[in-house]
This record gives sequence, C-alpha cells and structure tokens, in this order.
Amino acid sequence: MKNLLRHKSFFVALISIGIATPGFAKSKPVPPSWVGSWAASQQIPEPNNALNPDDLRDATLRQIVHLSVGGKILRVHLSNAFGTMPLHITSVHIARPVSPSEAKIDVATDKAIAFSGKDDVTIPAGAEYISDPIAYPVAALSDLAITLHLDTPPERQTGHPGSRSTSYLVHGDMVAAPDLPDARKIDHWYWIAGIDVNAVKGSASIVVLGDSITDGHAATTNGNNRWTDELARKLQADHKTRMLAVLNQGIGGNHLLTDGLGPNALARIDRDILARAGVRFLIILEGVNDLGKLSREGDVPRADHDALVQQMIGAYQQIIARAHTHGIKVFGATILPYVGSGYYHPAPANEADRLAVNQWIRALGHFDAIIDFDKLTADPAHPDRMLPAYDSGDHLHPSPAGYHAMGDAVPVALFAR
Repeated sequence: MKNLLRHKSFFVALISIGIATPGFAKSKPVPPSWVGSWAASQQIPEPNNALNPDDLRDATLRQIVHLSVGGKILRVHLSNAFGTMPLHITSVHIARPVSPSEAKIDVATDKAIAFSGKDDVTIPAGAEYISDPIAYPVAALSDLAITLHLDTPPERQTGHPGSRSTSYLVHGDMVAAPDLPDARKIDHWYWIAGIDVNAVKGSASIVVLGDSITDGHAATTNGNNRWTDELARKLQADHKTRMLAVLNQGIGGNHLLTDGLGPNALARIDRDILARAGVRFLIILEGVNDLGKLSREGDVPRADHDALVQQMIGAYQQIIARAHTHGIKVFGATILPYVGSGYYHPAPANEADRLAVNQWIRALGHFDAIIDFDKLTADPAHPDRMLPAYDSGDHLHPSPAGYHAMGDAVPVALFAR
C-alpha cells in the first residue's frame, strides 16, 4: 500500500511538472527567427588564390560584404569546411565600412562578436560555426566589414576566391583598427560563409546556385553589380518584396556533375542550399561548364554528347527533388549562349547539347517556373552567340550591362507567397 501511494505521489508530481512547464516556457523571451542576408559558397582556394601560411601568422583580415536585406539583430557564419585541422580564430569584429573599396571603418560602429559567450572560437575540421546573435541594426543593400584575427595559419584554407570584393591583410591583432593603411589587398574572401538577420513577417531567402556567371566574373570589383545584386536591388524597390533576401551561391568554374573549382553542384546541396536560413526559393543556373568541358580538348562521339545531356537532366532532377522535400520552390534558368568562347571553342555538337538541355528546362512539369536567360541574352541575328551589348568580350560571361539586364528580367511575381 505504501509503495502504491509512493507511485501515485510520483505520478501526480509528473503531472504537476507537465502543467507548470508551458507557463514557464511562455515567460522566456522568444528567440529571433532568421533569414540569410548574404552568403558565399566555400571551396579550397587553388594555389594561386591561397594565402602564404607565413602571411597568416598573427594576422588580421578585414573583409567587406554586401547585404541584401536588413535587420536589427545579426549573426555571422564562419567556415572551416575544407580545413583538415581545427581552425582557431582569436577574435572577430564587425563594423560599417566607410566605403566598399577601402579598409577604413566607422569606429563608432565597431563591435566584437562572440561565440558561446567567448571572444575566440575553434572551428572543427569540416565544420561551420555561427556566432552568438548581436543587436546590430543593418540596412538593406548596405555593406558590412568583418575583421578576424588568426594566431596560427591553418594547414588548409577554406574560402571563396571569386569575391569581386577587396580584402585587407596585415600582421598583428588589428581587429578594431579604424584603418589598415599598410594592408596587403586581396580580391578574395576567406572563412566567412554567411550573415543572417532577424526575420520580419514574410521574410524568405532566395538561393542562387550557379557557376562563374552567378559568381560575377567580369562584374566590377567592389561594385556589387553581379546579376544577383541587381535582383536584390529590384526586390528592395518593391514594397511587396523588400523582405526577400538573395544569397549568391555561385562558384567560378563549377560543374553540375564533376568537381572543378569547388565541389560539384550535387555535392553542394546540403551546405549551400538546405543549410541557409529562411530558404524558400532556389534558382539554378548551372551547366555551361559541363557542356563546354566535354569536347574542350577535342571531338568526342555523339553518344558521349547524348549521355552528358541525360546526366545533366538527372542532376537537375536530383536538386529539384531534394529542394522540394524541404518545401523549396525551384526555378530553372536556361543556359546562356557561348559560341565564340575562346576557352571552350564550342562546336555545333556542343550547341546542340545546350539547346537540348534548355528545351528540357523550358518543358512543363520539371521546374516550378522558368527564367529564360538564354532568350534574354542571345543575339537575335545569331542565337548561338551572346548579344554584343551584354557580352563582356569573352563571349561566355556577361558584362555589367548584361548582369543588370539579367537581374532586372527576373519577375518578382515568382516570389509571391
């Protein structure tokens, strides 16, 4: 009988705890929900883009990024995705830069960010680390300087070579310095992977998965005029879409099927799409490097061309399926014309492959919607070539005018919720 009473008392206590717990939970402040405002895909910097290890001993690196949406609270993502050993960063500061093309910061805005309450952070090999949230109001389409200090160089670096933005490197702990006048200038990013802001009602991020055309080859350094930047400006100009962020996940030389400069597109799904905060939409502009690579060194049999087209379609299907599983709408962008390219020197068989892939992209029932960049950028008199007004000169990458046209051509109606 005593044991029975004891069990009854314990059962009543559990019920009491269960009743009390919801009331206690309601008294806690609600943590912010997040949306990505800026991001960069990570890769192993190739030898000519990697920093000398001696340059990273007791070194400060100031890097400037361009946000898409604003917020009152933010957090910073650091990446050691391709490091082979833990990465120790002794301190990280954020500040508003005086200019996107200078190392000067507004010292009144300089703040240290923390990681689990500490100034320093050790990021395991292969991992990404998110800072503690910090109250730090930022405006849409504004710039932010991220300054970090390393004590010892890592064995292998992680970064994004195609930054189109100048970074500044000096020795010593100078994270709070108002200027770095003697800094070495480098047009690459290292170890910074993203910035999230607190989401307002209706917020969402648009991830753009792509190659050098999305990464912004031939865009203006420090000009923030990639086609994704132009799209972000267009969204900010419409009060109905001001809460939509654009995350550029382009890597120069990227392929759908094979590793090039950076991992293949299928290998990037988890880190570059699904792990980004607030993702509701995905635009895919990938494939020209797969097409061009096939016969860059010489002709191949027609069967190889047919196989490539089918493999590319299979890759698109995989990305669509993975994204749809997470409730993400997927928009397919047609591949731009590139006949005349001195790098790929495409033959008629390559053009036939491009047309076949684009035909599949345009067909109903595959993507949730289509963005026809091929039709937009093609020369009507020579549809296999880029319109001269949009051509950077290499007949493969658009010029700033071409990027502006691409960003402006994306219908905002695609993102109606």
